[in-house]
Amino acid sequence: MLDDTHRFLDLATGRLGLDENVQKQVKKANAEHIFKIDLDNGKSFNAYRVQHNNQRGPYKGGIRYHQNVTLDEVKTLATLMSFKTAAVGLPLGGGKGGIEVNPRELSAEELEELTRKYVRGLHQHIGPDQDVPAPDVNTNSTIIDWMVDEYEQLTGDTSRASFTGKSIPNGGSLGRDAATGRGGVLSLIEWLTLEGNGEKPLTYAVQGFGNVGSFFAATVAEMRPDWTLVAASDSQGAVYNADGFDADVLQQFKDSKGRFTDYKQGKQITNEELIALDVDVLVLAGLEDAVSKENMKAVKAKYLVEMANSPVTFDAHEYLGDKGHVLVPDIIANAGGVIVSYLEWVQNRADEKWSKDKVNQRLAKYMKSATNDLYDYVTENHVGMKEAGFVLALKKLYE
Repeated sequence: MLDDTHRFLDLATGRLGLDENVQKQVKKANAEHIFKIDLDNGKSFNAYRVQHNNQRGPYKGGIRYHQNVTLDEVKTLATLMSFKTAAVGLPLGGGKGGIEVNPRELSAEELEELTRKYVRGLHQHIGPDQDVPAPDVNTNSTIIDWMVDEYEQLTGDTSRASFTGKSIPNGGSLGRDAATGRGGVLSLIEWLTLEGNGEKPLTYAVQGFGNVGSFFAATVAEMRPDWTLVAASDSQGAVYNADGFDADVLQQFKDSKGRFTDYKQGKQITNEELIALDVDVLVLAGLEDAVSKENMKAVKAKYLVEMANSPVTFDAHEYLGDKGHVLVPDIIANAGGVIVSYLEWVQNRADEKWSKDKVNQRLAKYMKSATNDLYDYVTENHVGMKEAGFVLALKKLYE
């Protein structure tokens, strides 16, 4: 993933004619914080926070708890966040954090201790004006609430603007849970409208029907009920129904801890078969590298929406773009989460509480503006969409 990110950056810096020093600066993080967290019971874990670029404002980016977290992964995601916030016009920089841990192997008490010690290891380097973390893989509002409480005890800051993704009673924003999925739908609809295809009914498949994928489908049901969800997958398998699924029913099944391998209301297919379906839109909301050299020639969908980070490899981007597929890039498509995180931060700083409608209206404004900029650059310069996204971000960072 890091190599692919750098290859897109090389294309973008070359297109803008940036000199070699700027090219090196683009890839280099401002700071890397690496430390150990030792629990009272003797367990020890590697912890990271990478602060990539803060030229536009405080660092912003999630914290993930996963047994496969590495420094390279965190560096890549911090880099992507710098360009994501710039591409959609936020006054924020890019950062990312993580702990190399399987949280399912910890008790609730161990998880809270781990969380609070992570903040103790970083509190001098983060804060409302410096670095504002958020939840990511295997972290949630409960964990963020612990972080806010620990930061307040250590620093005396009571604004609750030190972290975003908090619970609603603790200063979180309405609309945050659905923001990433909703933003992807808004971007896709705007792109289709700009193409002149905004009124056309579509079929779509969701690869990765987790938090982001399910909210994408729920938003489609709300905004475009004429679109048909024909397939969805989780980590175990996928289901297909040419007549369409009800997104709410699928979500209820997943909420009950169901696996699609046990779902009876459709045909069982594999994740690879889902990626190869003859649908209008393929929503990639699972993991990175879902579409690569190995399966890119099987893709039939006209539109691909990158709701995960880097779900299409560099080589697959090049191939699919040449074949006329439209790839709405992650740098814009999945930016809804950080946009509403920014809006939460704004609310905390002003001691305000906005309605969900107001949050969604602000989200729509950012997503539509960024998609319009992307469309204009792609059509005027005849370049790939992901390269264009990085160009737009670089222009905002280094002009």
